[in-house]
Amino acid sequence: MAAAAATVVVPALVSPLSRRAFFPLPPRAGPKSLRLFAPAARRRGLVVAAADAAAAGGAEFSDEENPYEILGITPLDSFDHMKLAYKRKHKEAEETGDDDYLAKLEKAYDTVMMQQLQYRKKGVTYGSVQVSKEIKYADNQPIVPWGPRSSGSTVKDIRINMGISTVIVVWIAIMGNADWKPLQFLCFAFFYRILQKLRATEPPITPIYNEYGEVEGRGIRMAKRVVRALGLIFGCVFAASLGYTTMINLIEFSWQYTPRIVYYYQV
Repeated sequence: MAAAAATVVVPALVSPLSRRAFFPLPPRAGPKSLRLFAPAARRRGLVVAAADAAAAGGAEFSDEENPYEILGITPLDSFDHMKLAYKRKHKEAEETGDDDYLAKLEKAYDTVMMQQLQYRKKGVTYGSVQVSKEIKYADNQPIVPWGPRSSGSTVKDIRINMGISTVIVVWIAIMGNADWKPLQFLCFAFFYRILQKLRATEPPITPIYNEYGEVEGRGIRMAKRVVRALGLIFGCVFAASLGYTTMINLIEFSWQYTPRIVYYYQV
């Protein structure tokens, strides 16, 4: 009974006249004003009015207008596509001298930006692009922007890497010593794995073709991936060899001899 009564009362309160009679808004009221009067609207049972305003894109737009339609985009379009559409329509409005449409375009752009800002705070995706931590927490920028960063791996990738390492360890155990062949195969395998990982984690770019029909900068990006992969591999090999040699020297210094199993497994 209470739900039925609420259903009957709410449409009676939310009429075309009562929406501005009870809550008059300034001419340039934006999402901030919506947030201010939303608690009062909930207290008076006008949740339907707030939902209708959010669905329409804001109180400054009529029922037939939508900020995405004014910008000529969809909610699934990327952020770069939205900026390009806004700049193109803004330039057209300035050329034609349509001040009303220009003001409406700016309101639509501000509304969409405020909406996407709330999405970014929640970590929600914009279109098909996942919101990264650099955007979600813009103040926490890395000290070295071009330096290596940690990236999570899937269960499938972890299993593949563990399988490769297991095969190499079994090979070394069967041979009885750490020859260069297992190390070479290990380096080649992980070089390919790291190269694929770097390619998958690169940000999407818009290809620019030159007069020969080739994508500009593709060779440079490939060279950077190769150098980074080789640096990671040989850096790990160098760190492991240095640590192993240091451990052997410490054992020899403290025990006055080196165990046979440790001596024959050094690289």
